[in-house]
Amino acid sequence: MASPSSTAATTNVMLAIFEKKTVSLDLYRPLRNYISFNYSEREAQNLEDDLQTIKQYRSEIERVPADSLPARRDLLQNYYKALCAIESRFPISPDKDHVNSVYFTWYDTFKVKQKAVQQNIHLEKAAVLFNLGAVHSQMGLSLDRSAVEGRRQASHSFIAAAGVFAYLRDNVAMKASMGTSTTVDMSVECAGMLERLMLAQAQECVFENTIAKGSTPGVCAKISRQVGIYYEEALAALNVAPLLYHFDKGWLAHVQLKAALFYAEACYRYGMELHEKEEIAEEIARLKSGISALAEAKKSSSKGAAQQLLDAINKLEANLNQNLARAVKENDRVYLMRVPQASSLPPLPAFAMVKPMPMNDVLDASKEKMFASLVPDNSAKALSRYTEMVDDVIRTQAERLQQGSELARVKLREMDLPDSILALEGNVTLPMALKEDVEAVQICGGPAGLEAELQQLNDLKRVNQELLVQTEELLQKEATEDAQFRSQFGTRWTRPQSSTLTKNLQDRLNRFAGNLKQAAESDARIERSVRDHAALMSILDHRPIESALPTLARPIMSLDANEDAIAGALKQSLRQLEGLGAQRAGLEDMLKEMKRKDDILPKLMTSTGSHEDLFRKEIAKYDHICEEISKNLEAQEQLLLQIQAQNQDFASIFNLEDYKASRERTYKQIEVAISKYQEIKENINEGLKFYVTLQDAITNVKQQGSDFVMTRNMQCREMMDDVQRQISGLSFQENKGSNGYNYPSAAQSHQVPRSNPQPPADPTNIPNAVRPPTPTYQPPHQPAMPSYNQNPPPYGPPRQQPTPPYNLQASGPPYPPPQHQQQPPLNHEYGQPAYPGWRGPYYNAPPQQPAPLQQQGSMPRSPYTVPSPYHPPPHQSGYYRQ
Repeated sequence: MASPSSTAATTNVMLAIFEKKTVSLDLYRPLRNYISFNYSEREAQNLEDDLQTIKQYRSEIERVPADSLPARRDLLQNYYKALCAIESRFPISPDKDHVNSVYFTWYDTFKVKQKAVQQNIHLEKAAVLFNLGAVHSQMGLSLDRSAVEGRRQASHSFIAAAGVFAYLRDNVAMKASMGTSTTVDMSVECAGMLERLMLAQAQECVFENTIAKGSTPGVCAKISRQVGIYYEEALAALNVAPLLYHFDKGWLAHVQLKAALFYAEACYRYGMELHEKEEIAEEIARLKSGISALAEAKKSSSKGAAQQLLDAINKLEANLNQNLARAVKENDRVYLMRVPQASSLPPLPAFAMVKPMPMNDVLDASKEKMFASLVPDNSAKALSRYTEMVDDVIRTQAERLQQGSELARVKLREMDLPDSILALEGNVTLPMALKEDVEAVQICGGPAGLEAELQQLNDLKRVNQELLVQTEELLQKEATEDAQFRSQFGTRWTRPQSSTLTKNLQDRLNRFAGNLKQAAESDARIERSVRDHAALMSILDHRPIESALPTLARPIMSLDANEDAIAGALKQSLRQLEGLGAQRAGLEDMLKEMKRKDDILPKLMTSTGSHEDLFRKEIAKYDHICEEISKNLEAQEQLLLQIQAQNQDFASIFNLEDYKASRERTYKQIEVAISKYQEIKENINEGLKFYVTLQDAITNVKQQGSDFVMTRNMQCREMMDDVQRQISGLSFQENKGSNGYNYPSAAQSHQVPRSNPQPPADPTNIPNAVRPPTPTYQPPHQPAMPSYNQNPPPYGPPRQQPTPPYNLQASGPPYPPPQHQQQPPLNHEYGQPAYPGWRGPYYNAPPQQPAPLQQQGSMPRSPYTVPSPYHPPPHQSGYYRQ
């Protein structure tokens, strides 16, 4: 379990972003004038509500936020969708025919003296998106992150903020940066940095919850490392233009210290896992690396950082040094391992638990009803048509690229390439599914680990046998003592014989002994199966498993010794084919990037000629990429023909067909070995479950026997006293009934205290004492119990209703309560799993329904009235398979 987080002190040390400020702006009058001039005054009157809504939105955006953060979030989302509706219907630009009296002004949130002023609606959209992301970050910071639920909600808010900044970067920031009047905070680089920062804080909340849940050090290390990676990416953006020198030093210090802190935290957690694995050398190297990162960060970024953050770093540094001292001491005294250099270690594993929230649906304005009655002008219609033309080009070329890649893959598979070349170099691989099965076997210990599990079976069997013998000896000892007293006192010894009272216990012990005998036979069959298939399964012990595969050997004799040249030429052709594939991926990315940046709306707005001429000119931008795609596909076609000819020569010289046949045989052998291993492993596991279950049952019977013997011993002492008084003539005249002493029922005997019983007083010291009669122990009527022979055995020759080896049927209570007593509900205490979380077939058995009893008053439960511990399922099969 993971120790408490070393970063707990940083719970409240996170960053939120302030909203951008703007100036007052009237959108109502310019938009209404445009509608009245280009459409009609009546249309303007009909759209009065929409215009008033826009006016109200802009007015509320300008004011200092006074309402709740969720309400501010909803306002920004609604205003953004309204801006999308305006963008498609109102051209805002300096053009005299457009809405040219609107100037959007927004101040930089990090440098408040800098501002951007544009007649460009994309600036307004970008600013609104920026403020929306800022509000989400403030919501995350405002939550109570000292509790699990608060951290979960905060993480969700930071994820939403990251999604908004990612949407700003990908869709609006570039368009808002056109012109000379711009601010750095709405640049593509700043949006990307803020997205990484929000993801870092969201992952940090997840890390704190992971620590709170007590996850393993390995899991904590992966999550912590990803937190550090996100902070490192944000720091990298802050250290280059245009963000360099744009942010306060406190921001830089915070991000740099957080990056170092969570890298060191990952080293600390990973070191704990390495220590458990006794990989001391790597643990020392990891701990040193974490300490070095913290020291460097403190040296360069301690000024301007929050004191809580510095305290967390100092605490983590102390923990790292403490673990390092322990590891160095153990290595010097015990392990004596060479400590590797930190630069030679592989990167720490990381696992991202968060990603930006998709905002397309949240900000989708396609269903926005605002200004729905306005039909877009010719420019907007023309833009839609041009977009369809571009989409058609992109779709056609993407299909050609995909078909080319699929053709190359199919052709190579038909020629068994590049697998045959890899086999020649010794880099053979298993099919992925088969490799995963082998790895699963090896993780479980492989065939070599079966001996230890067989020994565990034998140990459990021995424990059960010893418990059985102890229980039998306990009952036999009591029966022997009872027989001695009966022989000594004759008819004066009136209590029932032990054999009558312990019949059901003895029957159950006999059945358990029979089960153990059958289980031993099953164990022997498993041991024989392991020995018989040891050679077959030995292939699974090869590490790596690829070492068991055949290799493609060079020909023993060669007439012209040109096999190296043929193999080299084939390798070179394959490298060329791989290069063509990478080129196709780059061409597809170029198409998508060109489409993303292709915005001809300003040209459409200012164009006075034919739109068709403009379309032909603009669509020609894609021609050179289409030509490159055609050249790539033609080159691939020629290269595949060349590879086919070279592969024929290669297969002929290296006898490729024989190698393939040998490889397939090895694959088959591995599959058979895995199947046999899994079969044996399953049988062993079921055997282990059986023995654990049986041990609980025998322990239950032993406890019943102990209770019985204790009660009988107490009765024996009291009867001895009474018999001695009779012999000495000191017995009192009492009406004892026709049956002498009336021994208690099972329910009555349960009332005798089981702990610290007081020994009876010596009769010689208390003369003439009046002693109440001690009731005898009478066995009540025994109900019929279920048979043990419900299912046929899972192996062996057919027999007439044999008992399955591990399908136990427990007998009923040996001492049930009298018929006039209401029995409490059965408590299937031995139907519970022996191991936490296990739900095997022997524990999940459906309970049998007890027969209805007469409704009488509630009585104390008998100490021997124990419910049946075994209720096998109706279709239970034996756990061993032959």
